[in-house]
Amino acid sequence: MTVPPAVPRKPLSQVLPPLILGTATFNTQYHPDPTRMPYTDVVRRALEHNIVAFDTSPYYGPSEILLGDALRTLAPPRQGYFLITKAGRIAASEFDYSPTWIRYSVCRSLERLGTQYLDLVYAHDVEFVSPAEVLGAVQELRRLRDQGLVRHVGISGYPVDVLASLAEMILEQTGEPLDAVMSYGHFCLQNGQLGRPDLLARFRSAGVECVLNASMLGMGLLTTRGVDNGPMASWHPAPPALRSACNDLASIASQHGEHLEEVAIRWALANWARVGAPFGTAAYPSSVLAHASVDQDRLPSRIGVSVMGVSTVDELEETWSSWKGVVGLTGGADDGSPQREDKIAAIVRDQMWPSLGSWRDYAWESGGEAFANLRTVEGAIPRDDVAERCGLIP
Repeated sequence: MTVPPAVPRKPLSQVLPPLILGTATFNTQYHPDPTRMPYTDVVRRALEHNIVAFDTSPYYGPSEILLGDALRTLAPPRQGYFLITKAGRIAASEFDYSPTWIRYSVCRSLERLGTQYLDLVYAHDVEFVSPAEVLGAVQELRRLRDQGLVRHVGISGYPVDVLASLAEMILEQTGEPLDAVMSYGHFCLQNGQLGRPDLLARFRSAGVECVLNASMLGMGLLTTRGVDNGPMASWHPAPPALRSACNDLASIASQHGEHLEEVAIRWALANWARVGAPFGTAAYPSSVLAHASVDQDRLPSRIGVSVMGVSTVDELEETWSSWKGVVGLTGGADDGSPQREDKIAAIVRDQMWPSLGSWRDYAWESGGEAFANLRTVEGAIPRDDVAERCGLIP
């Protein structure tokens, strides 16, 4: 495998775009046939809006393949976009964090995505394996970084306390902090634990450069359709009572002339932009910096980074419109107006949170002692062209 030339490695907070297109939706978990999704149109429109970061994973079914196909079709210059993927999770109950598998997975991702390097790679869903396995995976990703195949290294997962503990352990064991931690479903209308001051203090003491917020809609919980009326019904981990409590939020939004999705996205984007700013990015898109309505001197030095998941161009447009309001771009009749943001905040604070009751900030169990990894042989890789080009076959 060709090793790209070495390039100076800037801190992640100087190069990470603030809005990332997540492609977990390019998967049968969200769509019955992802190959029939308008995935190339979604990527094209993202690039036209200067949304130039893409998050994927081998675990997301055909996501890496479809994203790679779209990028080959559109052929943007490689330095013009930021690629994020993951390694270590193979299936719902199968994980392999061995150095051999991590290296194989990264090499396969490079080929699927049609690139010589990956901008950021996470050890995927770290709560399902032991701390020692996470440490080994991070160390292998750093070796790949030192060879020029990866530029930044992080961890991702669901339980925020586990993420903080692992970040602390990695700094203690290696003397080097993580570039990134990505949490999902923990800074949304239903669950805001990622914004806890004590937790953010732990990430700060662990030296984490960037903390990213993903799944603003709770993997479909915070949608008008809800998780019980689509492909998510069979796998979503939310208990029935939580699903019902979130379904009730749709009628509250409707009473105010709003859609639940837009309320949830606007609330999460606006609040994480502020709360996550100490772990955010200074790499504002050039289209923002050049916009006539933006006073660059008044932009925060860093803004919290959010990952959006969409399945259609219309969903992309809605999220982009909301994000423009967060950074103060004008664009619609009420886009980003203080009155609109105050209205959204009041709906959430005064009606949606009381409606959730005890389900607010509830987090379901993920990983832990009850989980059994079904991977029988760690480090077992296919004897294929990827393994050969990676130098993993003698």
